[in-house]
Formats: sequence, C-alpha cells, structure tokens
Amino acid sequence: MTPQELKNSILQLAIQGKLVEQRPEEGTAEELYQQIQAEKQALIKAGKIKKEKPLPEITEDEIPFDIPESWKWVRVGQAFSTIMGQSPDGNSVIDGGTGIEFHQGKIYFSKMIIDNSPQTTNAPTKIAPANSLLLCVRAPVGKVNITNRELCIGRGLSAIICHARVSIIFSFYWIQTLENTFIKKSTGTTFKAISADVINNQVIPLPPLSEQKRIVAKIEELLPLIDRYEKAWSRLEEFNKRFPGDMQKSILQMAIQGKLVEQRPKEGTGEELLKKCLSEKAKIEKTGILKGKKNRGLKAFNENTCPYDLPDNWTWTRLGNLVEVFGRIGFRGYTKQDIVQEGQGAITISPSNIDISGNTIFKDCTYISWSKYEESPEIKINNGDILIVKTGSSYGKCGIVKELPEKATINPQLAVLKYICCDTEFLFYVLSSPMARLQYENFVLGTSIPTFSQEKLTNMLIPLPPLAEQKRIVTRLEELLPLCEKLK
Repeated sequence: MTPQELKNSILQLAIQGKLVEQRPEEGTAEELYQQIQAEKQALIKAGKIKKEKPLPEITEDEIPFDIPESWKWVRVGQAFSTIMGQSPDGNSVIDGGTGIEFHQGKIYFSKMIIDNSPQTTNAPTKIAPANSLLLCVRAPVGKVNITNRELCIGRGLSAIICHARVSIIFSFYWIQTLENTFIKKSTGTTFKAISADVINNQVIPLPPLSEQKRIVAKIEELLPLIDRYEKAWSRLEEFNKRFPGDMQKSILQMAIQGKLVEQRPKEGTGEELLKKCLSEKAKIEKTGILKGKKNRGLKAFNENTCPYDLPDNWTWTRLGNLVEVFGRIGFRGYTKQDIVQEGQGAITISPSNIDISGNTIFKDCTYISWSKYEESPEIKINNGDILIVKTGSSYGKCGIVKELPEKATINPQLAVLKYICCDTEFLFYVLSSPMARLQYENFVLGTSIPTFSQEKLTNMLIPLPPLAEQKRIVTRLEELLPLCEKLK
C-alpha cells in the first residue's frame, strides 16, 4: 500500500464513522443540521448571504455507503454556503500594494493553510471569509486548502463557508475524499471545471460536532505515522530503482546507515574527520588552485530534518565540505566546431561513458580540441575523480575514474568531484544510494530535460563516519555485492 493509499484509507474510515466510536450523549447530526439551518436563515435576514434555491431530496441511489445512526446524509449546499470566485479587473491586480490579497488558483496551496500571495487587488469581486475552505473548481479540480484570513478569489477557486461551528478541519479532511468525484463530474475541453451546482448537490455524511472533533484528533494522531511510513516507502522505492536485487538493497541500506560494520571508539568520530576535511580545504584554497571558483557558501541544516538517525560517532555534513564540485558551464561549453577526431584532442566524457555499476568506460568516445581542453583546467580529469550526471534522464548516475587511458575532460551534462577529503569509494556508494537519489529528485528542475545545479549538488546531505570505518564499509561492500550478483 502506498502512503497516499494509506492516507486515503484512513480518511475513508473517518467519513464512514469507523475511525472513532460513537457516543449517544454527544447528540445527533440531525440536531446539528437544524442549528445550521437556523444560522443560515439568520444570515440571510442580515443580508450576509443570499437566499439559496431548495436542493432535491437525497435518493437511495446517491448514498455510497452506510453511516452510523447518529449521522445524517446532507448535500453540501444544505450544510455550507458556497461562494464561486470571480476575477477582479486585471488592472487592479498588482504585486504588493495595500489592497486585499488575491488568489486565482492553487499556486499557493500548502498542506492545509494557504500560503500568502504577493498579489493584491483594490477592486475585489468575490471574498472568501476567514476560516473557510478553498476548493479548486478549475483544473486541477478538487484540491482543497483552508484560509485563515479574508481573500479575494478568482475563477479558479470556490469558498465553502462552515456554519454552526461545523469543524473546518474535519470538513477539510472529508472534502479531500471527494477529489476524484469532483474530477469525474468536471466538464470542459480546454479547462476542466465544476460548477456551483456540482458542489452544492454533492452528498456528504455529517456527524455530530463532538464526534467531528474526535475524528480530527485521531487523524492528526495518525498523520505523523503516515509521514514516517512515506519516508520509509520513498527509501524503499529508491532502492528498487537503483538496486534491482533485494539483497543488494538491504546491504547498501545497512552500509549508509552505519549498520554494516561495528563502530569502534578508537577510530575517532565523523565530527573529528570533518574538522580535518575543513582544514584541508582551507589549505587547498590558499594555494590558489581554486582561484575564480565562485563560492556560494553552504546552507545550514538541522540534523532533526536529516533522512535518518546515524550512529553516535557519525555526523551529517554537506558534500561541499568534503569535495570541490566543478562543471563545464557558461561560455566554456563547446559546439560541433570543437569536436575533433581521435588523436587530435582530449576525450570529453558523457553520461554514456558511465555504466550502471559506476565504472567509467572509454569506448566510442567523443574528442574535443586541445585548445578547448586547456581552456578549462579545473575540469581536467584525473584518476580518483568522481563523475556525476547532473543533466538528462540518467541524472544522479555516478562513477569513479580509475584507469584513465588518455587526457580527458567532461561534457556539460556532468559534474566532477575533486580534492576529495574522505574515502573516494565510500563517497561513491553514498552518492549511489537511495538517500542520495531522493535528494537528486528534489533538486531537479525541468521536465523535458531534467537537470540540477552544482550549487544544489554542493549542498546535498552526506552521512560521514570516521575514515577507518569508511574503509571497512567499502571492504565489506566489495565482498558482499558481487555475491549478490551471483545469487540473482
């Protein structure tokens, strides 16, 4: 079961009255329904909402499942008031300003409370009140958020207003279960959309208010568990992509989490190694070798947000603290005019020169002129360098250069890691791991040609054990991974 399927199952149990027990002393949904009708009539008399046309009786055919006796089937338009969005005059919409915040669609939707939009208007048309639901009524239909403030809403949104203290959080969860229903009921060719009639006529289960609150409390108790399940699921999925064999996945998982070999206090700590790495990097910078390399700085991070817990003598760090990342960028790219025959220039390594096992192979190579090769000395390839694909469908594939047959450089799809301050082969396994793959996917921009920047790569999170343990992990992996191949 995927994480989304698990969440959907929990929400489905919630709206069927199967997530928490029913308590007779809490009253019935019929009593709540009558309170809602009284409140709506008072608001109509006060001119705050418009009088609504009567909605048809609910038929047996419309009821999708049984609900507890204390609950009641109602239509959305009977329990809520709906405001369909309408875009203001385009000339009134600006970034910043002192007008009311404007939202056209779901661009600023978050997990629950809608984020702030920079756009405002001084000529609002339709207003979503604070503490109302925002429903996408144009593609993508069915997405929902909550607003905790007044907003002007355009044609892509509808505001659903809760009455008689109906729990807005409970309503937020049950409307998520209607996304596919709304998608099926949407019409249009260029833009799929749903109307006010579709929303107002939708049949929903209504529980007593106290039970709504208990359901919300139970859902919010379960959501962190779903998040943990999602992280574990994602790691498993990445293992499945990178390492087809179950045994290989398990072995690599143990390796990068510090579970493949024992920890030995006498070997020191990852933190001590990191200090040595930073000291070594400072010495390299003083030599002037890195002159001209733009230093963007590394982002701080909270270890509580790292992918998993590490042994006490390990530490998390940024890749840029362990290596220097270089690439062929900007004016140093090359054109067809720079490509030459073998023997007339240097090899330019491409993603196709790295196989799935991380070996760098030198067959059917492309060559560029010596002048173009000399133009970028920082990306001249040496044995021991790590190559990683940053552009194209094989992004994240990496390899170690071990037997360089002749002078070589890289093409624009690759980055090269140099001046490596930890064990090169250990770092290769980390960069090949599902944990790394997940980060690459978060880095990627673009769909037709996916790519991530050197800055993103430099800031990726790396688990760092003591150097001696790195070497023992590599030795153990080199013993076990070939055996896995034989057992397939």
